[in-house]
Amino acid sequence: MTDVDGLCEGRLLDTGERYREDRSFRDLDSVLVIDDSVRSGAQMTKTRNRLEELDLPFDVSYAAVYVSREGHRYVDYWGEIVPRPRVFEWNLMHHPLLQNSCVDIDGVLCRDPTPEENDDGERYREFLTEVEPNIVPNQQIGHLVTSRLETYRTETEEWLDEHGFQYDRLVMMDLPSKEARQAQGNHAQHKANVYDSTDAPLFIESSQRQSSEICQRTSRPVFCYGTNEMIRPGRAKRTYQQSRSYVSRLRENPATFSVKAAKHLFFLTHNFISARIQ
Repeated sequence: MTDVDGLCEGRLLDTGERYREDRSFRDLDSVLVIDDSVRSGAQMTKTRNRLEELDLPFDVSYAAVYVSREGHRYVDYWGEIVPRPRVFEWNLMHHPLLQNSCVDIDGVLCRDPTPEENDDGERYREFLTEVEPNIVPNQQIGHLVTSRLETYRTETEEWLDEHGFQYDRLVMMDLPSKEARQAQGNHAQHKANVYDSTDAPLFIESSQRQSSEICQRTSRPVFCYGTNEMIRPGRAKRTYQQSRSYVSRLRENPATFSVKAAKHLFFLTHNFISARIQ
């Protein structure tokens, strides 16, 4: 295996000690260049032109795990056609889509506070100022929508600024205390109201229960960051029930990549090798 630069330079990716013997391109007669996705075909065409100019001494085929309806024209193999508009789990938090989306803070941009930290007092203020980010998107976020109280706006804004978050606006709950917020119990309604008041294409929420409720109240898609799934209108109730066992399994063995994408990658490679053998 190698990257495109390595292919041009005759350099394989480095490996462990037991695979270092006889590592070269001299015995190859075919190569598969594979990308995660092809949308317009611009990048794959650029790569293809670059490799064709080198007149490499082996046959080169091209593949992608996911392609758009027009993208399949630029590859020889693909796993699945995914029509646009689309977003993938590995680029969701760095996608231009964020510029007009609604995004939760706790559970998404940072972890949730523990019960001990969530005391509506000094320990909570300490959490707000010292918690480490889960992720800092490289895109500006349109609407940060949180159940944090307005009284903590200063700490929240300072934390966002300290860690380099870019956003248009921050919407918090205007209630006097944690007890008042718990008494109302309308976290999802608060977020749904904000979502409904915008033309945002997506809400990214950490809680599966709140994701389902926001989707039901707005009839608009919600991505549940906690369970890594897109909840669509008409499927919110069923999604909640089906995902409970999934969440339990996920907590026992956290997923670090898309299983579906990995399966497509495996079958693409397998089919390519099989075709070459035949």
